[in-house]
Amino acid sequence: MRTLDERQLLEELWRKGEPLAVFLHTPFCGTCKVARRMLEVAEHMLPDGLLREADVNMTPKVVEQYKIRSVPALLLADKERSGKPEIVYSMGSVGDLLAQIRGVLS
Repeated sequence: MRTLDERQLLEELWRKGEPLAVFLHTPFCGTCKVARRMLEVAEHMLPDGLLREADVNMTPKVVEQYKIRSVPALLLADKERSGKPEIVYSMGSVGDLLAQIRGVLS
């Protein structure tokens, strides 16, 4: 997962052409660490470069604009950026995450 700063994240969220999945976390969040492990497993079964990550402490504009209410969170945007990105807060299993992420690939 490539780490994005706020400017890069905002640019990625507006750039059309490629689907995007962004893992939003904080450094000391235990649940975030578990979610990261699941996403690292899922990443091996997804197209290269699809997953990104960002620390919400460093992205206050994104948190405010997309109304991120807790972490871990997964921001999912389709390649056309046809609407607001979907925000996933429940990360139950690798299979669930794969299904949700693959939903933006079509």
